[in-house]
Formats: sequence, C-alpha cells, structure tokens
Amino acid sequence: MKAMNDVKHEWTEIIRPHTKFLDLRLRELWRYRDLVLMFVRRDFVFNYKQTILGPLWFLVQPLLTTLTYFIIFGKAAGLAPSGIPAILFYLSGITIWTYFSECLMKTATVFKDNAQMFGKVYFPRLTMPVSIVISNLVRFGIQLGLFLVIWTYYLLQPGSNVHPSPALFLVPILVAFMGIIALGGGMIISALTTKYKDLIFLMTFGVQLLMFATPVIIPLEKIPVKYQWIIMANPISPIVESFRYAFTGSGVFSWGNLLYSFIFAIVILFAGTIIFNRVEKSFTDVV
Repeated sequence: MKAMNDVKHEWTEIIRPHTKFLDLRLRELWRYRDLVLMFVRRDFVFNYKQTILGPLWFLVQPLLTTLTYFIIFGKAAGLAPSGIPAILFYLSGITIWTYFSECLMKTATVFKDNAQMFGKVYFPRLTMPVSIVISNLVRFGIQLGLFLVIWTYYLLQPGSNVHPSPALFLVPILVAFMGIIALGGGMIISALTTKYKDLIFLMTFGVQLLMFATPVIIPLEKIPVKYQWIIMANPISPIVESFRYAFTGSGVFSWGNLLYSFIFAIVILFAGTIIFNRVEKSFTDVV
C-alpha cells in the first residue's frame, strides 16, 4: 500500500484561479491545435453543405461584386483606374479585402455565435477566433485562384501593361498581415459586444465604411493629393496597394508604409489577445 501511495501522478489539466495580465496562453493554444483544425473543418462544411452551388459561391461572389463595381464606379462614375484593366483592379482589391472582412466579421461575433458551447465545456476560447482566420484561408485560396486566371489572361495579352513586380514574394506576408489585423480587431470587438451588444448591429455598416477608406473601389490616384494621406493612414491601405502592385506593377508600394502596417498588426493582435482572454473568464455571467 505504501508503494502505491508513493506513485506520483501527473495531471493533464491544472485549473488556476488567477492568471497574469500579460499571460497570452499561447502554449495552451498549441496544445489544442487539433481542436483548431476540427473547428476549421466544421466552419467550412457548415457554411456550404446545404447550398446548391457549395464552394462555387467563392467564385460567384467576387465575380458579381467585380462586375457591379466595374459598371457603377468604373463606367458610370468615371473612376476607372489608369494603367491597368479596371476588372483586374477591382478583383485584386476584392480578393484581399474579402478575406479581411470575413475574418473580422466572424471573429467579432464569436462569443455570441458560440455562447452555448462556451457555457458547457472548457477549451481555450482563443482556438475559436484562430480557427476562423485559418478557415477563411480556404476561401481566399479559391478566390486567389480565380484572380490568377484572369490576371494571366491580361498578362499574356499583346502590349499588356500588366507586369508582376519583385514584391510578388511578399504576397503570403501581406495575407498574414490582413489575417492578424482582422484577428486582433475582431477579438477586441467581440470582447466589447459581451456588454455592448449594439456594436454587432454597427459592424456591417462600419466594415463598409472602412472599405471606402481603403483603395479597394476608388483608385488612390483619383483621390485629391491633399487627402491621400488620410487613406494611407488606414493600416489596411498599404497592404491592399502592395498586393495590387505585386501582381500588376501599378499602385503605391513603400517599405515604410508596410512597416507601419506591420507594427499596427502586432500591436492590435497583442491588445486583442489580452482583452479577449480577460473577458472570456466572465463571459457566461454577462451574456
């Protein structure tokens, strides 16, 4: 009996009543990486398993949106870009912007959308917003494939003014920047919506306004010079412009602007993670 009592037990889970303010709990997130992948698979299947076109919506949506912007802004409003085909301009902006907006919108409502699950079983709540950012990469990959097909068509046209730039190798980094900013911003908004639920209704309107403050629809060259700095003060604008410049050679590319976006992405991710981890402890008490 004494020998049995001397056996040391190693606990697989330790619940602590207090955590440090700057404890990001990233090690715990890594331990639950299989759960993250399960959530990624669930999000993809759940969103499209009962639709007629299924993942084809990933292609239909950007095509219809591009056509709409081309007719309204390119033709009717006379805001078509100079230097590159208007279709390519709009589709490039829509491709990178859609990834950001989808990640931001779904992350911002993660507490509301998963309230029942959060109240029944314990797992690192951070796995949910991280899985949203990863699962949207599937959608982005399909839409990027569509963009590459159209981009290749214009690239091979005789006398084409579409020229890929050396910045093409930065595309994965630019996408990562977009995901990080959406993740950090979404977690902050999600934390705020636990007490201020009105923010959920303002999200769609706010994202649309943010799109008009980003050179997704209106080319930067069409904006008066004295106001261009306001657009570039938006940390998403340098990413969109660099993404477009990487494929077409047209647009504004600046290492200084990208550094600004990188610093903003790190700061908002750090702040969002801290706020999200603090709010999750009392989430079930206020929802």
